[in-house]
Formats: sequence, structure tokens, C-alpha cells
Amino acid sequence: MKRVHPNIVGLVFAAFMAMWHVLWSVLVAAGVAQPVIDFIFRLHMIVPPYKIAEFQLDTAASLVLVTAGIGYVAGWAVSLIWNRCIPRDTAA
Repeated sequence: MKRVHPNIVGLVFAAFMAMWHVLWSVLVAAGVAQPVIDFIFRLHMIVPPYKIAEFQLDTAASLVLVTAGIGYVAGWAVSLIWNRCIPRDTAA
């Protein structure tokens, strides 16, 4: 198995998390987030307890940036664990 570069994996995780939350922000801005979150809660057999607030661009941008940062750190950490768990290539 190959070793991975922590920065690359961090950027991939960051991009995934950012895009996921951009999608959520678009749903909120379009006014369709409430039925989506209600559906998700019901799939988990939870009575929907939350009401989606009005879209705010600064809050949406903060959400995307914070989750991208968390994604980067998580990806970086996962790559370090991955690299420690795989055997090193030995020269034949």
C-alpha cells in the first residue's frame, strides 16, 4: 500500500466538507432546507426539533470556512494514522 501526503489528504477532506456545506447553504438560500432536514430526522426516527433560520451570507461563509478547516485537520490526522499503520516499502 502507498503512503499518502498529509497536505493532499487534508485538502481533499477540506474540499469535501466545504462543498457539502455550500450545498446546505444553497438549500437554505433556496428555502428548501426545512423539508430536507425534517426528512433526515424522520429517517432517523426523530421528531424534527429544529426550524431553519433565514439565510445569511456571512453565516454561510463562516460555516463553509470552519468546516473546511475542520476537514483539513481531520484529513491531515487520518493521513498520519494511515502512514503509521502501513508497512514501509523495503528495498529488494
